Amino acid sequence: MKTTLNLNDQVLRQAKGRAARDGITLTRFVEDALRARLAAVQDRKEPFRMRLKPVKGDRPPNVDVSDRDALYDVIDRP
Repeated sequence: MKTTLNLNDQVLRQAKGRAARDGITLTRFVEDALRARLAAVQDRKEPFRMRLKPVKGDRPPNVDVSDRDALYDVIDRP
């Protein structure tokens, strides 16, 4: 895909020089730089962890959760 970027002249000169020293095209240099920056952002994000807090109930289980009507009866109790 082609796109147009407005770059600072000094930054562009440095990028061209570095690409030439590395023996790669400016396009490849910019793509690699973008990939590295995007990967760094993704790596910093902590993975989601669900932490469950155990709660001790005051009654033993008294319903078969596979029986919808029995479950609703328990839920609807005051």
